[in-house]
Amino acid sequence: MDEDIFSGIANGGQVDGKVLQTFQKNFVQVQNILDQNRLLIIEINQNHESKIPRNLTRNVGLIRELNNNIRRVVDLYTDLSNSFAKSMEVSSEGESGGTTRSDGRAGHKRVRSSD
Repeated sequence: MDEDIFSGIANGGQVDGKVLQTFQKNFVQVQNILDQNRLLIIEINQNHESKIPRNLTRNVGLIRELNNNIRRVVDLYTDLSNSFAKSMEVSSEGESGGTTRSDGRAGHKRVRSSD
């Protein structure tokens, strides 16, 4: 993973260090799983092309593993999305100077001009 991307975000002050570490950790995990999936797909294709019954039977387990890996990637991206949304929510609340309404959304006080 390219650390320049993460340091650029951190230097912009948009994301705190803990959130940045979580993003980096999750992106590394996702990349590792995707690399593993690539190898699984290569093996599945080779087994399929061989048409050897033993290899075709082995594909059942490999496809299950591939499906589980895909679920893990989806879960990691969901966690990333939620973490990012929360960090942006906290960041925007700190910068807005507005008030928070009872529904949890930020509100801004209006100043009426005296006409």
